[in-house]
Amino acid sequence: MSPELISILVLVVVFVIATTRSVNMGALAFAAAFGVGTLVADLDADGIFAGFPGDLFVVLVGVTYLFAIARANGTTDWLVHAAVRLVRGRVALIPWVMFALTGALTAIGAVSPAAVAIVAPVALSFATRYSISPLLMGTMVVHGAQAGGFSPISIYGSIVNGIVEREKLPGSEIGLFLASLVANLLIAAVLFAVLGGRKLWARGAVAPEDGGTPGKGGGTETNDTGTGSGSSAGDGTAPAAVAVRPDQDTGGGEGTGIRLSPARVATLVALVALVVAVLGFDLDAGLTAVTLAVVLSTAWPEDSRRAVGEIAWSTVLLICGVLTYVGVLEEMGTITWAGEGVGGIGVPLLAAVLLCYIGAVVSAFASSVGIMGALIPLAVPFLAQGEIGAVGMVAALAVSATVVDVSPFSTNGALVLAAAPDVDRDRFFRQLMVYGGIVVAAVPALAWLVLVVPGFG
Repeated sequence: MSPELISILVLVVVFVIATTRSVNMGALAFAAAFGVGTLVADLDADGIFAGFPGDLFVVLVGVTYLFAIARANGTTDWLVHAAVRLVRGRVALIPWVMFALTGALTAIGAVSPAAVAIVAPVALSFATRYSISPLLMGTMVVHGAQAGGFSPISIYGSIVNGIVEREKLPGSEIGLFLASLVANLLIAAVLFAVLGGRKLWARGAVAPEDGGTPGKGGGTETNDTGTGSGSSAGDGTAPAAVAVRPDQDTGGGEGTGIRLSPARVATLVALVALVVAVLGFDLDAGLTAVTLAVVLSTAWPEDSRRAVGEIAWSTVLLICGVLTYVGVLEEMGTITWAGEGVGGIGVPLLAAVLLCYIGAVVSAFASSVGIMGALIPLAVPFLAQGEIGAVGMVAALAVSATVVDVSPFSTNGALVLAAAPDVDRDRFFRQLMVYGGIVVAAVPALAWLVLVVPGFG
């Protein structure tokens, strides 16, 4: 048995044990990385740790730390109320607002994980407040980020178009952008319909301070979200009442429901600074978030005392462990081995669909752009035969490798999982994993059928 096949089988065993024995998959993956790396791949500790996602570790810790402080001092409550006022109480519009916001951020040049890191905590706080399915809200944020992710001026679009030009393949910048935009928009529409969007419309409008009581339109806040989660405990029940904070304005006041205190103003400034630093100056989102959180903690220690404990440590262990093992797979050549095996198939259409599936499966655990950078060159030999259109093939690979970022093992999915407050995190993780599996199984075949089979380009 080849080392590459052994490494794949070990990964399957990790999934089985984690699912059947409720062991943290990240801890299992660290053990597997140590065993396979040492005994099979002949790697030393440095080689194994080369795959540790240090940047993602800091992003997860920094962003969840900063937003734990924002939750503790009531800033996220204020933002949720502001969002409800913006859409005139129609909470059904909020998932689409979040979809459009992350799409706009990535389309103008934000890295997808940075956009998700900025938007997801606010979106999921809103979902908790109004008993909206966290799966719906989280996936709308991720698919929004991917919808704008391949614009001609975006990071992903620039990288993929550069690879196409380097490989001297026919390309279409607008075609690539539209393929990703339409695919993610259609997926978002299906999710909205399946995960409770129709019932959100039936609620009518709610007042910002209602937090789950009947709104202007006569609708009633229920937790019929389609996933069985979304309450504060993740147990399928809506909150009976919303606690009134000492500084909450229940008598109308400015109409915000919550007054702005100095701590909240400073936190809002910190959140704006995070956006400006990441998008305007290309600073690291994780390091910037940690720095801002430390400043707020120093100024208002009473609001920040428990914030460190609210960092999603179990999620950090899970994601970092799995990605470290994936790094071992890359180091020992397992991914290249699988791609070359598919590229050598003599039937171009079959090779095309298999490459789309490899892109989807690997990207669910690793860098989306990285896997496209590896697979597009592998497709060059059978694209040169003229039986497969290069424009359609590149677009199919791009869609297949990015829509799966809803997986809890990808950067975007991990950010959504870590950002969800007051949910049963194990249950939410399983929901994201199941949904990610459905996307991996269905989207590559659909992308191949729509984009590759007709022979575009």
